[in-house]
Amino acid sequence: MSKQRIPARAQAQYTDYLVKEPMELMAFLAARMPQASRTKLKALLSKRVVYVDNVITTQYNFPLQPGMKVQISREKGNKEFHNRLLKIVYEDAYLLVVEKAPGLLSVNTERQKERTAYTILTEYVRRSGKRNRLYIVHRLDRDTSGLMMFAKDEKTQNTLRDNWHRIVYDRRYVAVVCGEMEKNEGMVRSWLTDRVLYVYSSPTDDGGKEAVTHYRTIRRGGGYSLVELILETGRKNQIRVHMQDLGHPVVGDGRYGLEEVNPLGRLALHAFKLCFYHPVTGEPMRFETPYPAEFKKLVAVEAR
Repeated sequence: MSKQRIPARAQAQYTDYLVKEPMELMAFLAARMPQASRTKLKALLSKRVVYVDNVITTQYNFPLQPGMKVQISREKGNKEFHNRLLKIVYEDAYLLVVEKAPGLLSVNTERQKERTAYTILTEYVRRSGKRNRLYIVHRLDRDTSGLMMFAKDEKTQNTLRDNWHRIVYDRRYVAVVCGEMEKNEGMVRSWLTDRVLYVYSSPTDDGGKEAVTHYRTIRRGGGYSLVELILETGRKNQIRVHMQDLGHPVVGDGRYGLEEVNPLGRLALHAFKLCFYHPVTGEPMRFETPYPAEFKKLVAVEAR
């Protein structure tokens, strides 16, 4: 008689713990893993394998509340991420929010095939499973630094893309522009037409896509201005084109500004704030990075 084949069972990917009383994360881990040293517990946090309610958590004194779920990935060491051009700001089962350095493409284009934020992060998520993928939600220009996000599944990607203006409730940039801004605040509206290598702006509807940018002058000095920008729309090169329209191109912008004016050796444009409602849980999510220090140093005189 032939032996009956016993079907293999999928091994659990995580060890789950339910929080029953308020305490800090380190104390909770120590109580659940008494055999582990404090150094080992800290290593679990630094290796990004500890989740609280499906969110990777590295803060040792994170305040836990009853009802929360703490998970420890069995794939220890696979979640480490080190890259000089990218920093992971937030990660959960549905989203990845990162801070991108200037000079790195968000994704490949038909004309440019090279290492990008997308390919680097795809390699990262595939360490936890060869079938894991990332899905593109929005992009930053190569020379723009700052916050951007990717989806981890197609359903989340579609939710974000189809409801972008409802889900994303605050998206801001900071820039250093040439010259001293005449107004403390204002708005630019134009219609943009993308001609592959250059985006043209028209003050009237000429068949292009309507683009609206709001701006606030933070500081003026030394022949430059530090400006905060809020996007009402998200067109290609929108901020760069609108700053050119105002007669104050972004510093370091050789395409829409003055190529010879590049004291920082980079485009002085940074996406510093990204706020949205989580596409699955509906929870308000808020991410913010400081203004780049070199931006503030360039506009050295206090605001007036």
